Amino acid sequence: MNESVHLAAVLRPVRAGNAFEETVERLLQAIKLGMVTEKLPPERELAARLGISRVTLREAIRALQEAGYLDVRRGRYGGAFVTYTPPRPSQTDLRRAVADMGTDDLADALTFRMAVECGAAQVLASTPLDQERRDTLRQRLREVNSAGPDDYRRQDTAFHLAIAELTGSPLLAAACADARLRVTDLLNAIPVLQRNIQHAAVQHEAIVAAILAGDPDAARRAVAEHLEGTAALLRGFLA
Repeated sequence: MNESVHLAAVLRPVRAGNAFEETVERLLQAIKLGMVTEKLPPERELAARLGISRVTLREAIRALQEAGYLDVRRGRYGGAFVTYTPPRPSQTDLRRAVADMGTDDLADALTFRMAVECGAAQVLASTPLDQERRDTLRQRLREVNSAGPDDYRRQDTAFHLAIAELTGSPLLAAACADARLRVTDLLNAIPVLQRNIQHAAVQHEAIVAAILAGDPDAARRAVAEHLEGTAALLRGFLA
């Protein structure tokens, strides 16, 4: 799946009434989820995707530059370059993120993620898949399961969002991206342990196997088991 398709879940048209705020939100979502790691798409292309004026886009980029997420360079090789890097895992940061969110909102975010990601896997497993989509899913699986600790969260995000994107539903893909963003700061605050990577790899394999076998119930169960494990890991680090 190329970057253009992958970004479509987030960089979709914004509502006119809140164009600036929503543009900032969409760009920040793409950056924090690791959908853009080096440079934003060209200004003309980005404005067209978001359905906004280039003036509004420039204002949003300026705001993110002032907040330390982007570095804007002029000239032939210029553009808006990503400067954001996820903070190193820290139990203090995890507790702060939970405190900022609130335990009720955390529970709601985990419930929301469970609903939309299980639903996406169930829908995809119910959908006849051509060879290209099968290959894309297998490729995302290989990428996440071969990722090292430093790149694991980004590849894990790409794997989970690919399931929603491959359903062909922009609304479902956007919901899954939103659900992931709500827990991104929490996940980034948890150390990526090799044992957890290995355990998650087995679960990722089960998810893909169920989808490719066309078994919606098995796909839903596999995703539920995987996400319950993530929630348990969060609770463990908060204990």
